[in-house]
Amino acid sequence: MSDERGQFAGLSRQELYERARKAEIEGRSSMSKEELRRALSEAERGDGLGSRFEHVASRVEAFRELAHQVARGEFVMLPRLLEGNDRRMHVRQTIREDHQTRITSNAKDAILKFEKLAGSLFSFFRGTALLFYRDMTGEDRWMPTVLTLGDVHPDNFGVMPNIDNVPIFGVNDFDEAWYAPFTWDIKRGAVGFMIACEDEAGYDRKKQRKIAAQFVRGYVEAIHSFAEKGDERDHEVRIDNAPKLIRKLIEDAQEDRADWLAGDYLDEFKRGFRSDDELVPISSRRDEFQEVMNQLIERSRIQVPPRAGQLRVKDVAIRRGQGTASLGLPRYYVLIEGPTADGSDDLVIELKRARRSALAGLAPPTGHSFKSQGDRIAHAQGAQLVRGDVFYGSVEFEGASFLSRERAPFRDDIDLDELSRSEWKSYARICGRALAHAHALSDETGDFDRDVEPLIVRAIGDADLFVDDMLRFADEAADRVRRDHAFYCADHALGAFKAVDIIFK
Repeated sequence: MSDERGQFAGLSRQELYERARKAEIEGRSSMSKEELRRALSEAERGDGLGSRFEHVASRVEAFRELAHQVARGEFVMLPRLLEGNDRRMHVRQTIREDHQTRITSNAKDAILKFEKLAGSLFSFFRGTALLFYRDMTGEDRWMPTVLTLGDVHPDNFGVMPNIDNVPIFGVNDFDEAWYAPFTWDIKRGAVGFMIACEDEAGYDRKKQRKIAAQFVRGYVEAIHSFAEKGDERDHEVRIDNAPKLIRKLIEDAQEDRADWLAGDYLDEFKRGFRSDDELVPISSRRDEFQEVMNQLIERSRIQVPPRAGQLRVKDVAIRRGQGTASLGLPRYYVLIEGPTADGSDDLVIELKRARRSALAGLAPPTGHSFKSQGDRIAHAQGAQLVRGDVFYGSVEFEGASFLSRERAPFRDDIDLDELSRSEWKSYARICGRALAHAHALSDETGDFDRDVEPLIVRAIGDADLFVDDMLRFADEAADRVRRDHAFYCADHALGAFKAVDIIFK
């Protein structure tokens, strides 16, 4: 057996990474030097990731063809009709497929994610969007297409900075964004609210339906308003015009930047990132990430604000344990020195590995395409927010596509477990309106030749009937998520997600 350190001991991380890239070792961007050495040694022996990854089973193309069949109006069986053991095997295989890179690379956060999915129904729903959308393959093909958020649920709305670094409220997670029927977002959102208020507040089905209905009605009201007034480009929810519940959220999120930096990120000397369970400083890669930031600015045509100083990279850290769906994917925090250079006004730019949208190949074909996954997400960020974060963008490095955004002292979302029943209803309605705003902005990107709002209004038709349609879908889907979670927990306890499905020849 080769000595894992001996053969590669003298190589830098970048040299190890380049060898891993040539060996087509998956998950290399998130590996430490020791992990890269081990993976390279395994690949050399022929028993590691490089030798087996090409034989991993995948049903991506099968589902793409299924989506085309449904879109053509053919009668086919969708996986949501599966029952018993057949459904359990489908759930297992889908989750393995969705996490094959993270499983084969033994990503530490992947283990954390699988435990998190088992821990609560809402976490399972949030982290299994591919499973959800495979049940909807090709559906609603006759409905107007919009740039969907892709992963609508109560935790994907929140407070974030706009282009002027002022806090605004709206949709805030674009990882699954895709061109699809507008109903796909509403359906996932309705299910998300039902499951969240059950999991977080213990509400029964009757209360769940009433809260989900508020979400759908909020959407219907807002899309009618945008269709009538056409004022979506002038609409922005700030502290001066926000509903009471959101105004309080923005107020509570306010924090002095210096205190925020010192409390959450900086070491005791304010020279760089602290080292803890969440942050792993990689200061030796500052020069590398300086070039990455320079490429980001040029590629995304970002107008660097004066508060970013000379855009000097002060430090870099790996961010561990963040997110639900993206746990196990590489994520970096880049510390940019502020104008005073004393650690009181630094900026934190997040670079997160962009993954394939769960809707890709499942939504009815539209002809829309993107150069990279990061470009897709950056496109959605720019389209679905009015004057959004100036540092939204994408960049390529480590052989992968990364999206960018600024962390901010006031970036926050609502505490669901603290909401009263009336606040749940208010919040659901507010989120429905925020989603309608994002959809109304779809035709402002140049990808549509006519306004989408009037089309959506016509497609909705009678509001009461539309709301009832969405709730009946949500009822069935929520029950399916509960059954799937039970299947998942049983499989997780048996160690089913320590390996991927392999095609043996």
